[in-house]
Amino acid sequence: MINLDDNTCPTREQRANGINAFSGKASELIAQAKEGTLRNCERNFQQNSGCLLNFYLTVRVATIKDSVMIIHGPVGCSAPANIYREVYRRLWTGLNRKADFDFHWLTTNLNERDVIYGASDKLRFAIEEAQRRHDPKAIFILTSCASGIIGEDVEGVVGDLQPRIKATIVPIHCEGIRSRIIQTGYDAFWHGILKYLVKEPTKKQPDLINVASMLSYTWQDRQEISRLLGKIGLRANFVPEFASVEDFENLSQAALTAPVCPTYTDYLSRGLEQKFGVPYFLYPSPIGLANTDEWLRTIGRLLNLEKKVEKVIKEERAHWEPRMDRIKSDFAEIKSKNGGSFRIMGSLGQGRLVTQTPFFHELGVSTPVALCQDFDDLLLEDVEQLLKRIGDFDIIVNTFQAAEVAHTARKFDPDMILSCPFQGSAYKREKGMTRIHALRGDGRIWSTQAGYAGAVACGSFLLQATKNRSFQNTMLAKTEDPYKDWWYQQPDPHYYHRKEA
Repeated sequence: MINLDDNTCPTREQRANGINAFSGKASELIAQAKEGTLRNCERNFQQNSGCLLNFYLTVRVATIKDSVMIIHGPVGCSAPANIYREVYRRLWTGLNRKADFDFHWLTTNLNERDVIYGASDKLRFAIEEAQRRHDPKAIFILTSCASGIIGEDVEGVVGDLQPRIKATIVPIHCEGIRSRIIQTGYDAFWHGILKYLVKEPTKKQPDLINVASMLSYTWQDRQEISRLLGKIGLRANFVPEFASVEDFENLSQAALTAPVCPTYTDYLSRGLEQKFGVPYFLYPSPIGLANTDEWLRTIGRLLNLEKKVEKVIKEERAHWEPRMDRIKSDFAEIKSKNGGSFRIMGSLGQGRLVTQTPFFHELGVSTPVALCQDFDDLLLEDVEQLLKRIGDFDIIVNTFQAAEVAHTARKFDPDMILSCPFQGSAYKREKGMTRIHALRGDGRIWSTQAGYAGAVACGSFLLQATKNRSFQNTMLAKTEDPYKDWWYQQPDPHYYHRKEA
C-alpha cells in the first residue's frame, strides 16, 4: 500500500526487507528471505556506497524537459549532475532524438551557518530564481544529507510558495543517509511524481503504454521497444529521461505500465494502479528472445491484443532467430574447444539478475555466479522461478565494493566477466572481460539490449569479446593489482563483516 499522504516513501529496508550484503547460493538467499531470517550485515571495511541523491538520480531529473532541478544541499552535492555530459552528450539526432540539451539546475549551497540556523530562506530564493530565470513547468527539489539532518521543512516552504509560483513544485526526499539501498532514491522520486505531478485523467489513451527505463538502457533500446509496440498499434510513454512534464502528467491516462527494469518500475507501477487504476506487470522484461516473447504476450493478454501479438512474435522470430542461432552455434564451438563449457559472470541490479541471467542460458552458456547491487522481497517469486528454470547458482549482493567483486572473480574464475568501472579490477586476469551494459549516450547499434534486436546485438557483442582482448591485455600488462594475495586467499568475499561475528 502506497501512502501518498506521507511526504515520502518508506525505505526499501522497511518496505521490502532490502539488503546489500550477501554471498552464497541463490537458493539460500531465497530460503532466508521466505523464512524472514535474511538480514543485512554491517561491514567493518567499506570502500564505497551509493548515494540516494547522486547515484543516477540527479542525472535523470536534470534531463526532464520544461523543468528545473534544485539541489537543496552543499554545492558539492550538485556536482554529479555534470555527468550528463558523459551519459548523454553523444546522442545524435539521427537516433530520432531532438537536439534539445537544455538542462537547468541550481543549488542552495548550504554552509555551516545554514546547518545551525536553517536554510529555508535559501530554498525560497532558489525556487523564485528558478521560476524567474527559466519559467519552467515543474521545479524539482532534491534534498541532501545536510537538509535532512537539520530537518528542513521543505513541504512548508513548498506549501507557502506554490500559490505564487507558476511551475508545479515537486519535493523529493532523497537524503543519502536515509537508506543504504539505492532503490529507495528511485522510490522517493516516483513518490514525488505521483503525489505532485501526475494529473487525474481527463481521458484514457488505450494505445499508450508507460515505460520507465533505466539510463543503462540505450536510446536504441527505446527505438526497439517503440518499434515492437508500434507493430501492435501501441505507443510508449518513456520516463524519466528526456520526458516532458506533460508526459509525467499523462501517466494516469495510459492503458498499462510495462517494465524494462522491474524494481525500478515497481513503486511507480503500484502507485499508478492504486491511485489511477492503471494496470501493470513487473516481469518479464524484454531481454532475450524468450522474455521478449512473454513481455509482448503479457501486454497482449492485459489489453486483449493476443492475436496481433502472436502475429508479431511469429514475424520477429522468423527474422531474428536465424541470427541468434548463428551466435549460439559460435558459442557452442567455443565451448567444445573449452572443455565443454563457457561460464559468464554478469548481472548488476535485481532487474538484470532476473533478465540477463536467463539470457546467458539462452545463448547456451552458463552462470556460475551473479552480481546484484541489492536484493529485496519484491522479486522473490521471480528469482525463485528463475532457479526452477535454469538451476541454482551463487550470488553476491554487493553495492560497489570493488574488493569483494575482485575476490569473487578470482574465486570462480569464469571464462568471461561483465563488469563496470566501479566494480573492481576484474580486468586483471587472463580470461575474458567486457562491460555489463552501455549507457544512454552510447549510439552504437551493438549497444542495443532490449527486444529481439537487442538479443542479437548483445549476443554478438559478447561473442566479439571472446575474440578481441587487446584493451584487456594492455590493462593487464600496464596496471598493478590493487589487492594483496592474502585477500584472495580468504574463504569468501565478506571477510570484513564475518570476521567480527
